Amino acid sequence: MNETIKKFKVFWAWQDEKEEAWLREMSLQGWHLRELPFPTVYTFERGAAQDFTYRMDFITSSTKRDEYFQLFRDAGWVHLGQMGGWQYFRKPSADGSAPEIYTDVESKMQKYGRLLTILIIFLPIMMINLRTVTEYTNSPAGAILWGIYLVIFLIYVYAVVRIATRVMKLKKKI
Repeated sequence: MNETIKKFKVFWAWQDEKEEAWLREMSLQGWHLRELPFPTVYTFERGAAQDFTYRMDFITSSTKRDEYFQLFRDAGWVHLGQMGGWQYFRKPSADGSAPEIYTDVESKMQKYGRLLTILIIFLPIMMINLRTVTEYTNSPAGAILWGIYLVIFLIYVYAVVRIATRVMKLKKKI
């Protein structure tokens, strides 16, 4: 039986490069990502220390998924699973260099643009829910619920701003 461990680690959507670097460091220590059973939970399998590059992509559409995954397979990437709309891929690093799935700025912008679109679509729903929860602040439990939801809402807005900032920085590189 293979030795496995589960790690709990939180990464935000704008920290995908940091998450990829952490996964690579784990593989250098002999722990290779096996599955993503729940958000923020990673299952690793023990193996020989190996330099794997991990890359993530964000897709929202289920159309042409077979073609999408075939492109990655043809380029030597192994699909490890998904968390939300994030797809996780792994490929052995060549001569210490980390291969990329996107070689141009426009493709990276499209990745973050897809994520930003989803976040913006749900922003009005978050605002309506905040207004609805506000109506129940006259009780102690309602005030606590409102406070919790307000924190969640502010994190959500912060995420939209961080992703939008990332897209704008990429635009400047064009």
